[in-house]
Amino acid sequence: MSKNLAAIAKQKKIKYFLISFVDLFGVLRAKLVPARAIAGMQRDGAGFAGFAAWLDMTPADPDMFGIPDPDSLTILPWKPEVAWLAADLWMGGKEVEASPRVALKRQDALARKKGYRLKTGVECEFIIINPDGTAISDERDIQEKPCYDQSALMRRYDVISEICDSMDALGWGPYQNDHEDANGQFEMNFEYDDCLRTADKQAFFKFMVKSIAE
Repeated sequence: MSKNLAAIAKQKKIKYFLISFVDLFGVLRAKLVPARAIAGMQRDGAGFAGFAAWLDMTPADPDMFGIPDPDSLTILPWKPEVAWLAADLWMGGKEVEASPRVALKRQDALARKKGYRLKTGVECEFIIINPDGTAISDERDIQEKPCYDQSALMRRYDVISEICDSMDALGWGPYQNDHEDANGQFEMNFEYDDCLRTADKQAFFKFMVKSIAE
């Protein structure tokens, strides 16, 4: 039985939902939906003009609708009145072929028919830059081989620890963090999961890192 998002909103004191999808370039697109409207959105989906995102569409294509997956519900640890939902894209009563999430679900279904269960793990890496984007944020991070640099890692402790604590609060099972091969580059690892759950987590991770770092 599908989860009732309106009931969850009341229980968890959620004010807004981000109904989100990933385009072909991995960019998260979303509508911010007030909790009072989530029941209709759960049933009918949030409307999007596909040509306005990178989904190989033109203005001649009709609007598509993002149907939120209640199982992907993720409350923002740094803003708990907002919850994020991954959506499956539909157009004209059919799933949108260009939707990365739809494509992954189809491959997962094919594997399950053959008796397989796809599980994946990811190594999420990112570079922390300064506010205007002209350089890395840590001017002292200049080693020729900075990988595993303890001092550079700890100079960014506030950001790294907040991201790790957020993953822990979400139940992702984070287990290690380190400075990577490039100056200003970091890697964070969490436990593997079913492929769709891991993909949703990675999409949310990108958003979470940017939000916390900013």
